[in-house]
Amino acid sequence: MNRQINRNQQPEENTRVRLPQKNANEILGTVDSLLGANKLRVRCMDGVVRLTRIPGKFKKRMWIREGDIILIVPWSFQNEKADIIWKYTPPQANWLERKGIFKL
Repeated sequence: MNRQINRNQQPEENTRVRLPQKNANEILGTVDSLLGANKLRVRCMDGVVRLTRIPGKFKKRMWIREGDIILIVPWSFQNEKADIIWKYTPPQANWLERKGIFKL
């Protein structure tokens, strides 16, 4: 029995991964726990555990679970709190870990 190999298969999709910008005070972190009411506890790469919130424009568009890798911006007047600005997909998170950008 001859099997045909599908030669039209596309290789992995090349997508750009958004990296944290130091001048914009962006930090990578992992979601530790969901607290309810759009609040999360996040363990950041700088060693601080922050209380974060999902801004209104992301509430229904971005579903976040424990263990997800996210990008946050700490508040300028209260460093223990932050806003979430980006959530990485699993392939993007794997890429960050392979390149050594994210290590926790």
